[in-house]
Parts: sequence; structure tokens; C-alpha cells
Amino acid sequence: ICAHASQPEEVLKKVGLEDRMNNFPSQLSGGEQQRVSIARALAKNPKLLLCDEPTGALDYNTGKNILRLLQDTCRNDGVTVIVITHNSAIAPMADRVITVKNSKVDKVEINKDPVDVSTIEW
Repeated sequence: ICAHASQPEEVLKKVGLEDRMNNFPSQLSGGEQQRVSIARALAKNPKLLLCDEPTGALDYNTGKNILRLLQDTCRNDGVTVIVITHNSAIAPMADRVITVKNSKVDKVEINKDPVDVSTIEW
């Protein structure tokens, strides 16, 4: 971990896995492994976070918690968070929505009033 990185306990708590600190990957579910990946990325205090289907292996409530964490990371820590997803229901939380069709950018929409994650349902 680099000098500017967060403590492991701190980032694991952010993804709800502080009690799994001493477990091996094989002892974690797919969703828990996905959250550890997010924690590892956050531990390095990046300026850019690329998230490909960050809620794909998660249940609804855990998925919303992770989206809340990503939104807070963007808003509070100034991190650019890019979420790649097929779940168009989460688009209202974004500042900008880039739609890709047939491997090309189809449209770019600026969302002047992004909503709080808590209001999103899917």
C-alpha cells in the first residue's frame, strides 16, 4: 500500500466487510470478492475509478450501498467515478450518461440534477 493509501480496515468497513479482514478469497462469496476489489481500488485513493458492473454480483441492498459509496466517493473525495453498466435504472444518479450502441458512443447527456442513490429503484 502506498503512502497515501487508506488503511485496510477503513476501506473494508466502507464496503461492509470489516469482519472478513483475515479471510482468504476462497472463503468469500462472489459478491464479497467483488466488494474487496472495490475496497482495494479505494485504498489507493485514486483520482479515477473505473467500475465495470460494480453491483453485478450483489443483492439489491448491498448494491445500493456500493452505489452510495461510489456516489459519496465522487462527491466528497473529488474522485472521478465511471460506472459501466447495463442497468439503465441507475443513470439518474450520474452527472453525465454516455450511451454506447454498436460499439460507438450514441449520445452523451448531462444530468443537471443527479438524484441521490436512495431514490433509485430497479
